[in-house]
Amino acid sequence: MRASRLLASSIAALGLSLSLAATPAAAQKRGGTLRLYHNDNPPSASLHEESTIASVTPFMAVFNNLVMFDPLKPHESLETVVPDLAESWSWDSSNTKLTFKLRRGVAWHDGKPFTAKDVQCTWRMLIGKTEVAEFHRNPRRVWYSKLQDVSINGDDEATFELSEPQPSLPVLLASAFSPVYPCHVPQSVMRTKPVGTGPFKFVEFRRGNSIKLARNPDYWKKDRPYLDEITFRMIDSRATRILAFATGEYDITFPADVSLALMKDVKSRAPKAVCETVTTGTQSNLMVNRVNPPFDSPDIRKAMSLALDRKAFNSILMEGQALTGGAMLPKPAGEWGMPPDMVTSLMGYGPDTAKNVAEAQGIMQKLGYSDSKPLPIKIQTRNLPTYRDAAVIVMDQLRKIYIAGELDILETPQWYTRLAKKDYTIGLNVTGVSVDDPDGNIVENYSCKSERNYTQYCNADVDRLLAAQSRELDKEKRRKIVWDIERLLVDDAARPIIIHGIAANCWQPYVRNYVPHDNSQYNSLRFEEVWLDK
Repeated sequence: MRASRLLASSIAALGLSLSLAATPAAAQKRGGTLRLYHNDNPPSASLHEESTIASVTPFMAVFNNLVMFDPLKPHESLETVVPDLAESWSWDSSNTKLTFKLRRGVAWHDGKPFTAKDVQCTWRMLIGKTEVAEFHRNPRRVWYSKLQDVSINGDDEATFELSEPQPSLPVLLASAFSPVYPCHVPQSVMRTKPVGTGPFKFVEFRRGNSIKLARNPDYWKKDRPYLDEITFRMIDSRATRILAFATGEYDITFPADVSLALMKDVKSRAPKAVCETVTTGTQSNLMVNRVNPPFDSPDIRKAMSLALDRKAFNSILMEGQALTGGAMLPKPAGEWGMPPDMVTSLMGYGPDTAKNVAEAQGIMQKLGYSDSKPLPIKIQTRNLPTYRDAAVIVMDQLRKIYIAGELDILETPQWYTRLAKKDYTIGLNVTGVSVDDPDGNIVENYSCKSERNYTQYCNADVDRLLAAQSRELDKEKRRKIVWDIERLLVDDAARPIIIHGIAANCWQPYVRNYVPHDNSQYNSLRFEEVWLDK
């Protein structure tokens, strides 16, 4: 039933996007300001250095990629990758060289010309092939572990040279986290006053207050964007910002900010608002820093994994409509997730939660823990409702196996700093997956050498399988390797996945061509197709 609802939602969204795409150009109105609220304070404006939608939402519109996901198609896949700064691309016969033909006449916002050297410079910085390492963080360097270099042929051609095939590369390059950067602008500037080639220019970034972008009059897509401005206002309280949207103060809600319960409130206050539930491409997960005693014990980690009651999470937080799966987003929204019968066979995923808890209690008792002698811990999480609410449930469920948790709530910059430094013991995270592909998810979060492997999990068998799936050209064969990896991750309690999120996006009825995507909330936020029918 759940799958049918999601599939129906996807089909409806697809029909909406196609009808909007077919709208005659004459009907599209130019001008106006798109007003959005923001639920957090972006750590910086440098997308290559950040891992949060807090930065993507306001700053994706400043940039272009080589390629992008079609903004008007709600489901992302290799088949929906379309040209952006690259007019075309092609693989060589060995599938190790991907050559992009670049657009001519594109200018950076400061007037300097865009050339192939900017492409080369961006990815040389990402793979560490430059003398100066200007990135404070490089969370997606692991995406490009096969990239040996980017060679150029004049100003209009760039070739990505790989050590072995990587069929996912165009998908990774379509991510909002893969913009082309200007070689002539220092990274210290990109963090606070970003320069791009995109449809909107940066105007101001007032930390904790507001962000403003203005239409790029010299945008290389001559009839885009339609809007004059985009503004963002930071509002900490979700109740306050949802009320502000319902009263017409804002045009679009922050991505996936509207829970299913809140959507009912929005519709009662603003019955003309358009609200659409969608799988968000985010997963609530339990992070255990396995180098910190006593959590270096695999038995304790297994017990914690067994204690998770996913059905209760789903019922309490998402009215039973969330998806349950392993590391990859399950079907029907996901391209790679395990089938349901395979998921229920995984450790801790079966319907008999009482049996799972009893087994976990037995493990903890053998280690000397009990009601009278619990294991005290701090559970750290980010100061957002989607994190805090889930963390409270985790504390309650771990209490059943003699783990006494205390919540430690961190603001976003502090949260990501702690994760990057591995300066935590137990954490409740909501991991956003920017692209629904194993190379952009499992590799990033679980491979031994990844900067975003926050739990410090390292399994040579997993890394071997990750390399095998990454070079596999046959999608079905690749998918089966991914399933083998997912089983290993569950057996190892690597980073127990609790639920894959579902939420709503809402927008005012006069907002046109806004199409949320159903397997990632990150890559549909450039707003160059959006216009206001008022």
